[in-house]
Amino acid sequence: MPRLIKLAGAPGDKNFGAEWADDGFTHVADEDALPEGDVILSLARFQAEGEILLSNSRRVGVRIESDQEVEALAYDLPRLAVVALAFPKYRDGRAYTSARLLRERLGFTGEVRAVGDVLQEQAGFMVRCGFDAFEPNDGATPEAWTKAAHRFRHVYQRAADDRLVAFEERAV
Repeated sequence: MPRLIKLAGAPGDKNFGAEWADDGFTHVADEDALPEGDVILSLARFQAEGEILLSNSRRVGVRIESDQEVEALAYDLPRLAVVALAFPKYRDGRAYTSARLLRERLGFTGEVRAVGDVLQEQAGFMVRCGFDAFEPNDGATPEAWTKAAHRFRHVYQRAADDRLVAFEERAV
């Protein structure tokens, strides 16, 4: 079974970190037959076959490419287990915005997974935006992700992780 890195605990907790987790989902290309079990589909395939899959009591995830809008899933979010946000290149930051929209505006409480060109150097920013699972392509370990997520002690703007910003920490 494939593995991915998942967060354990909340970003503000002292026990916060990353760990290996088994990935029970199968990424399914648009032209492939649907396997048994839990699946992650493209947005187009989900829009075509999603109702049938969701009614089959299996967990379903949707992969959103960087040029697609997460708002297209607004109606179905309560029934989705995973939204996988794609990074076609590590310098394409549109998935950060999508993660924040999912968490803050759309109230999604399921797994937000980073897929594609995902590097450990991005961990701190991804955690702040609401990602909680990662498929890194740089061979990084959960320990390295934990260290990268804790790299900066102070933050200077609000984000989906609800950490206190620097001026609020000084006031406490």
